[in-house]
Amino acid sequence: MAKLTILEYPDPRLRITAQPVTVFNAELKRLVADMFEMMYAAPGVGLAATQVDVHKQLLVADMSEDSNQPLVLINPRILEKDGDQVFQEGCLSFPGIYADVERALRVKVAAQDIDGNGFVLEVKGPLAACVQHEMDHLVGKLFVDYLSALKRTLLLKRMEKKRRQSA
Repeated sequence: MAKLTILEYPDPRLRITAQPVTVFNAELKRLVADMFEMMYAAPGVGLAATQVDVHKQLLVADMSEDSNQPLVLINPRILEKDGDQVFQEGCLSFPGIYADVERALRVKVAAQDIDGNGFVLEVKGPLAACVQHEMDHLVGKLFVDYLSALKRTLLLKRMEKKRRQSA
């Protein structure tokens, strides 16, 4: 099992802005493999390096039913956004908490792969929401930041209550 730990809110390290990846080597490949292992075990559909206390612009995702469509985005940036969708999001850094978040329906993203090769990816629907969610982590933004103050407070109180009950 990977030796990574998923940071949970309100850990202040979740607000750190990630730096670009500049070295594409075996260590990066091990980190990506560990992140996938951690994400699948959680279980989750996306994980940003920030969530495992690695402040590099890197995210992994896989929204397939069989966990067989892994996606790695390194140094991602959104080129275009279109449309609107409301998608119920959860987050491995907010266990058991879900909320409707409005995001773009379609995004075009420029990124690099595990070897540093550039590519452009166009995604829509739930995968677009996932990519935007994980990219937010890389700039220290959390999905609860999109909620009204009241809704955010209620969700965070619910999360704290669950945490106390399981302790």
